[in-house]
Amino acid sequence: MSKSKTSFPLKRSEAIELYFMEHRAKLIDLAAFLDRIDRAAAEPGGREDFRMTAFREALEILSDGKPHRARRVLELLSDPTTEPIPKAPMKGALGAYSGGGKPS
Repeated sequence: MSKSKTSFPLKRSEAIELYFMEHRAKLIDLAAFLDRIDRAAAEPGGREDFRMTAFREALEILSDGKPHRARRVLELLSDPTTEPIPKAPMKGALGAYSGGGKPS
């Protein structure tokens, strides 16, 4: 992210000037990731990985034009449960909630 001093709120044109190239690169990276997934062999049984389901739902949020996209994507990818589990099934995180569907 740019480290230049700016005053907020920025004009839309100023925000585009400051951040467009950085986020253009991120979009190209996402497109390359999706191309790799499309070229990869499908899993037996044909079910899509829960992470890709969440990823595609997140892409829909990005383009829906509604406010608070960052919060909504974070909530979509986060575990909404509040009760602790007795033991973690593995080290590390999976990056998306596998409990099925969008949290309420």
